[in-house]
Amino acid sequence: MNREENKPALLLLQDGTLFSGKSCGAIGTTGGEICFNTGMTGYQEIFTDPSYFGQIMVMSNVHIGNYGAFEQDNESSKVYINGLVCRNFSSFPSRPLANSSLQEYLETNHIVGISDIDTRKLVSHIRQNGLMNAVISSEILDIDVLKHRLNDVPNMSGLELASQVTTNQFYDYRIVDGSKKLAVLDFGIKKSILEQLAAFPLTIRVFPAKSSFDELQNWQPDAFFLSNGPGDPAPMSYAIELTKQLISTKKPIFGICLGHQILSLAFGVNTYKMHHGHHGVNHPVLNLETGLGEISSQNHGFAVDNAALQSRTELMVTHRNLNDDTVEGIRHITLPVFGIQYHPEAGPGPHDSRYLFKQFFQSIDSGSNN
Repeated sequence: MNREENKPALLLLQDGTLFSGKSCGAIGTTGGEICFNTGMTGYQEIFTDPSYFGQIMVMSNVHIGNYGAFEQDNESSKVYINGLVCRNFSSFPSRPLANSSLQEYLETNHIVGISDIDTRKLVSHIRQNGLMNAVISSEILDIDVLKHRLNDVPNMSGLELASQVTTNQFYDYRIVDGSKKLAVLDFGIKKSILEQLAAFPLTIRVFPAKSSFDELQNWQPDAFFLSNGPGDPAPMSYAIELTKQLISTKKPIFGICLGHQILSLAFGVNTYKMHHGHHGVNHPVLNLETGLGEISSQNHGFAVDNAALQSRTELMVTHRNLNDDTVEGIRHITLPVFGIQYHPEAGPGPHDSRYLFKQFFQSIDSGSNN
């Protein structure tokens, strides 16, 4: 599993485009949907975000690994990306706090990677041609064999992944005597989100993705949170039906990213697969209610259908992406229910949008069902 300096590696895209480079991380072969992230820092938080499960990550920043890996930067218990693509890979960390080099970190987590390729060209190719499947290999250099391996990689459209990354059983994240109770549905939740929720006096219990309505109700929660997660939201009928039941309680509900999409589907609003998605920490968003702009952290390849929203008079669009005008937030007209497409916890990213957690807590604390 040790890195072999200058060992060749190949990256083959679904459309036949081939890149040659050098191996980084574990030696092996891996496949997944290829996407790119424009963040200049925070690579470890990105790698450990369960929302990236099933994807090969292209880091558009030139230098990756220069500050190593630090255990406290993890957003979950393990690395979830299927593979790594970068330009300049550093095996020697310069950060005093680092527990290990990124090379050691990737080897420990069995993540195959390729470096020394023109990531600028690759990112431009994805932006022009859209998200597609790919394979990386540092052990197979036969293109025909790699093409066969590529055929085995599942298409992200129609792929349900949340049940593969959720907790196996419920657990109490935080207990505050006499406080309001928040039930969190884990579709692939990040540590930073739980930390932001725990900044308020709430008792927080995290439930598996496929929990039943009765299981949640038996705990008698005062509000519900729908987390981020990987995959296509449309086939998650279990979560959509549960969310419909949660809405019927008229209690506060907040959905982030995948949770936002599930909330929309529960209201009868379709989602669709984006051309190349939003992945980065510099996406401009306009809050339509305040008129203020926000720089946001984003990670999603699916989005809520704007045209379908127009027929839902009980819903209003609260946020829009200033790059492509896609829907970034919705709110129910009368119920304390809202969803946000981007990541207000910003782990990594700017903190412009953390006010949303405060808004959610205020709706819980008021006890209002109006």
